[in-house]
Amino acid sequence: MIVRDDTDACEITWYNQPYLKQTFHLGEEYNFFGKITKRSGHIEMMSPVFDKVGSKSNTGKIIPIYPLTYNISQNQIRKIIENGLKLVQGSLKETLPEYIIQENELLDINSAIKKIHFPESFDEFEKARTRLAFEELLTMQLLLLNLKNKCMEKQSGIQFDKNVKMSDVINKLPFKLTKAQLRALEEIDKDMESDRIMNRLLQGDVGSRQNSSCNNFCI
Repeated sequence: MIVRDDTDACEITWYNQPYLKQTFHLGEEYNFFGKITKRSGHIEMMSPVFDKVGSKSNTGKIIPIYPLTYNISQNQIRKIIENGLKLVQGSLKETLPEYIIQENELLDINSAIKKIHFPESFDEFEKARTRLAFEELLTMQLLLLNLKNKCMEKQSGIQFDKNVKMSDVINKLPFKLTKAQLRALEEIDKDMESDRIMNRLLQGDVGSRQNSSCNNFCI
């Protein structure tokens, strides 16, 4: 199809979309958005998105780009998402406590879902992405913590003799440990004297060898 404005003409090509022949009519005005190339002295554009002048469904704003499958086009999937959002907008149940939302300056779930798909600005998009990423990471951490607690409730670790003191070994070292190192070893000592499963990683200072210390390790 050949289109023209006050500056020049452009040849536009779409592939495998014969229905578009019925979409355009001679003399009507449209906005097109796509990559422009120059070939053999004339301007070309391949598979641009478009709107009739006066409409902003696909141009003149930030539009989402989705992974496609089969013969679904970007326009079709955007319309599906848009219709779906209209059905649920404002009715999605909030999943985070209000105090967490306020403390972390997060969007509510309904605003986040809408703006991750159709933001008015890139700032809105980033805020929506932050909200959803925060919730995903928080959910993962809570699930891992729940698994850890269940594991510790159902199983017992090896309980070491309280009469065996780590200080007997520490005093024989040819160097002096730092306060932080002594505090870490004291915490490990208390854990190993308990029958609770210990879940701990001991990491050495720069230049020393890293060691992991665990007693019936459980995530």
